[in-house]
Amino acid sequence: MTLVANLITAAVKEASLRGQIEATRQVIADSEAQLAMVEQRLALGAVAQSAVLSQRTAVAQNRTALPTLLMQLQQNRHLLNVLAGVAPSDDTLPEFTLATLHLPETLPLSLPSELVRQRPDIMASEALLHQASADIGLATANMYPRITLTGSYGSESPTTAGLFGGASTIWGVGAGLVQPLFHGGELRAKKRQAVAAYDQAQANYRQVVLQSFRDVADTLLALEMDGKSLNLQQDAEKAAREIRQLVEQQYQAGSASYLELLNANQQYQQSTIALTQARAAQLADSAALVHALGGGWWKQADSGDVATENKP
Repeated sequence: MTLVANLITAAVKEASLRGQIEATRQVIADSEAQLAMVEQRLALGAVAQSAVLSQRTAVAQNRTALPTLLMQLQQNRHLLNVLAGVAPSDDTLPEFTLATLHLPETLPLSLPSELVRQRPDIMASEALLHQASADIGLATANMYPRITLTGSYGSESPTTAGLFGGASTIWGVGAGLVQPLFHGGELRAKKRQAVAAYDQAQANYRQVVLQSFRDVADTLLALEMDGKSLNLQQDAEKAAREIRQLVEQQYQAGSASYLELLNANQQYQQSTIALTQARAAQLADSAALVHALGGGWWKQADSGDVATENKP
């Protein structure tokens, strides 16, 4: 289950990086076009040398982001191949983009605590607790003498004449009768050890359950914040797109310069990068929730035990 979650996270990261790389390349192209425009205006004496230097700095800064993104993409590709069980340089896996990834139809707002019990670590800890409880019962049972009492009736006499006398009658009892008396301290110590082991297993079970609740609570909170962030980024991207369209219309009408058009397009590409990151975060946190639950929530959602909302 952890392997699957890591695979999904790596695929989401690859999709995010590819989207960021595409937008960054467009930003670089726009900034280079802006630099060419400023240099032409400098040749005509319309701008100062400082404007050219400022634009060259912007181009250099935009270019520095691309090698880092390309390196991260290649490293993430190596990780994805290894998780899939192939060589890092293997190229058989498909390329992932945000367009190929989809959220579940609904995302949970709240979950019943019983759902977390399906986690493998909770199930294992619970099994150890049951075993420790059984060990206490076994240690207690061992303290009771588990022997077979055997009585033998006979007689003994040093002389033949006293063979049938009452003083010669003897009883024999199995030697195991007194065995628990000699080992009582050891058996009591083993019982105390079993009780201590049970207390330890109980504390460990409690810690595992509490940590599991924390994992689920953190991922639910992250999903809630992801939804809000995504909505805000969508609004920002929409506003930047509308501004770019307006400047394009003004440019075609002759009321806006080409430099203004490039600036509007660059702002739109920056908003696209932020939107790509927000979408990737929501996808990754959705996979993290499935992992935190030890599986999905779909069966419980069908029975009405899970409060859900439609994906944004």
